[in-house]
Amino acid sequence: MVPINYYLILSAIIFIVGTIGVLSRRNVLIIIMCVEMMLNSVNLTLIAFAGQWNNLVGQIFVFMVMAVAAAEVAVGLAILIAHFHLSKSTNIDDVNLMKW
Repeated sequence: MVPINYYLILSAIIFIVGTIGVLSRRNVLIIIMCVEMMLNSVNLTLIAFAGQWNNLVGQIFVFMVMAVAAAEVAVGLAILIAHFHLSKSTNIDDVNLMKW
């Protein structure tokens, strides 16, 4: 069996890559994908601890995080499509053009 430390290290690496992507990129699609990477790293951590403690609570939280992630993607993509329809750009700096 793989030790839990390996899962936690992998999860930390994925979370750091997602954080760097969110902070350094200007494309909204890439930012949304990086946020999804961060949420999936948290899911990996929850599953690792649930497996170690033989408890299903971590897996239930994973389903809740997945539901929130799906809602976040749906709302984010709807806003992105509305913004792209107006400005023909997915640059995050142009989002202030949607203000009235």
